[in-house]
Amino acid sequence: MSRKFFDWYQYLGPLFLTPLSFYLWWKSSNGSIEFVFIAWFIPIIYVYIVPGVGTNILKVWEFDTKYKLGKFRIQHGFVFGSATSTIAWLSHTSAASTIIDVIQTAFIFSSVLGLWNIIYDIKAIKSKILIVYNQPWADGKSEEAIVMDYAPWFFAGFGMIYGLGVGTAELLLSKNMLEGVLFYGLMLLTLALTIIVPVLGYTRQSFKIHGHSGCKPIDKN
Repeated sequence: MSRKFFDWYQYLGPLFLTPLSFYLWWKSSNGSIEFVFIAWFIPIIYVYIVPGVGTNILKVWEFDTKYKLGKFRIQHGFVFGSATSTIAWLSHTSAASTIIDVIQTAFIFSSVLGLWNIIYDIKAIKSKILIVYNQPWADGKSEEAIVMDYAPWFFAGFGMIYGLGVGTAELLLSKNMLEGVLFYGLMLLTLALTIIVPVLGYTRQSFKIHGHSGCKPIDKN
């Protein structure tokens, strides 16, 4: 993928996929706005929080684009969120009706979102639209090594929690229980865990491999 592809996709992708993904989840849930907020909106919020902190506070990531807030591109939540919710919908064959189905949804989302986002980030770093100042970058390692240092937790880990949230929402929706306290509780819990679990997993891994948290930019040797 060339730099030109990423320059165009960052605007045209979310412009097309944001309403499409909303519509797909809306139709799948028979018009449940509560379900749509969990399946469609959580990926958007997640990416405004985690990469927003990673770019402008921790300064570990940087986007080389025209329109930015600090080092963070303004539309990034919709770039990731629209594609993520669309891919999740495409990989999700049937609504969860049992606990086993919920676990299966989590496994599928983790595997599929992990794979495609790893590929995307490798290509994005090669195109130089994304820069990640982590230990493999400082050590002069390949784009694949740079991405594999953080992506399994931040993409596959996110996908697992997101899948558990979507599957649980489907289970509650099938029993007409996705409303009120249960909806708000599930929404907030899913969002919180999509942030907490990948961050804790990544920092623990970074301490084990590199001897530091991985939460600050590393200078080249």
